Amino acid sequence: MRVSPRERVVLTAIIELYIATGEPVASQAVAHFFANREGMSSATVRNVMATLGEAGLLEQPHTSAGRVPTAAAFRYYVEQITKPDAMLSRAARGVPGLLTEERREQIDGGFSGVTSSTEYLERTSHVLALISQGLGVALASGTAQQVLEHIHFSRLATGRVLAVLVTQAGAVQDRVLALDRELTALELETAARFLNENFRGWPIERIRAEIARRMDLERAAYDQLLTSVEELCRKGALAVSDQGPALFVDGMANLIGAEEDRERLRQMLLALEAKERLVDLLTAYVDGRQQEVRVVVGLDEASPAMQDLVLIGAPARLGGGALGTVAVIAPTRIQYQEMIQAVRYVARLSERLLDLPGGSVDADARGGPPPVV
Repeated sequence: MRVSPRERVVLTAIIELYIATGEPVASQAVAHFFANREGMSSATVRNVMATLGEAGLLEQPHTSAGRVPTAAAFRYYVEQITKPDAMLSRAARGVPGLLTEERREQIDGGFSGVTSSTEYLERTSHVLALISQGLGVALASGTAQQVLEHIHFSRLATGRVLAVLVTQAGAVQDRVLALDRELTALELETAARFLNENFRGWPIERIRAEIARRMDLERAAYDQLLTSVEELCRKGALAVSDQGPALFVDGMANLIGAEEDRERLRQMLLALEAKERLVDLLTAYVDGRQQEVRVVVGLDEASPAMQDLVLIGAPARLGGGALGTVAVIAPTRIQYQEMIQAVRYVARLSERLLDLPGGSVDADARGGPPPVV
C-alpha cells in the first residue's frame, strides 16, 4: 500500500489515539497531537484524513463522529512498527513497546513451579489472558502428544500386562500387552522405573530407537533388564493413539466485557467456543517450523463475527522440536508492540523452563519481525 510519509505519520497518530481511548478520533485531536509539528495544521490534518478514508484506511461510524482505523490500517501499522529499523528507533527514543522489566517479572512469576509441557501450556493461556485482557490460547502440537511423562506396568494374568502411559500433553492411554514370555512383578517395576528415570520428557519414537541402541552396546551389562524393556516396548507399551491436540483457553470474560454489540458477541463466542475452530485457526496461521511471531488482523475468514479481532501467535519449541502454539486473540484495539514482545517472550520460555533429557536445545530463538496478514 502506497502511503506518503505525511499520511503515515497521521495514520499512526490516529491508530495510537484510538488504541488509547477506544473512541473515534477527530481531526482536532490529531491536530492537537501535532501542535508543535510544522505543517500540521487542522486543515492539513483534515485533508490527510480524507485521503486516508478514500484509501480504505479510515472509516466514519457516524456522520458527526471522528474516524476509526480499518483492519487494513491496523495491518499497515503492524507492518511499520515491526520493521527492524522502526523497532530500534522506538527503543532508542524510549518509546514504550518493548517489554519492561516489571512485565518480564510478572510473566516469569506466572510460570513459577512449571515442570512439564502440559503445565507450561496451561499456564500460558492464563498468563497471556491476564496481560493482554484478551483470550489466551495454547495448543499442544502433535509431537507434544508423543512425549513421555510416566509409564506404569501391572501384571494381569499369565503373559498379560496392563501398560498405562501418560504423555506430557496430558493424555492417558492404557492397553493390555500379550507377552511372549512371563515377566515377574519385580521385573515390571524395574522396567517402568528404568523408563521413567531415563526417558521422561523424551519423544516416544526416540525412546524406542535409544533402547535398541543400548541393547546393542550394553547387552552384557543390562541383558535381563533391557530384554524385559524391549519385550514390553515391542508389544506396544510405548504405542500412542491420536486423541486430538490438547487446547488450553483462558480469558473469555475479557472479550465479553469488550464487546458491546450483544448479537455480534453471541456469534463471536459461538465461534471461539468451538474447539475445532480454534485449532484450525492456530494451525492455519502459525507455522510451528518457524521461530517468529505471526500477527493476523481481522479473523473474518474464520467467522464474520471475528472481523474485529486480532491473533498474535508464535510456536513454542523444545529440544529443536515443536511443542505447541501460544497466542493472544483480542480486539484490534490492543497494544501491539507490547503484546508481540510478550507472546515472543512466552514462546521462548519453553526452552528455559523445560529441560529435555538427552535432547539438544535450540539456542537461537530470536527470529525476525512477525509476518502480518
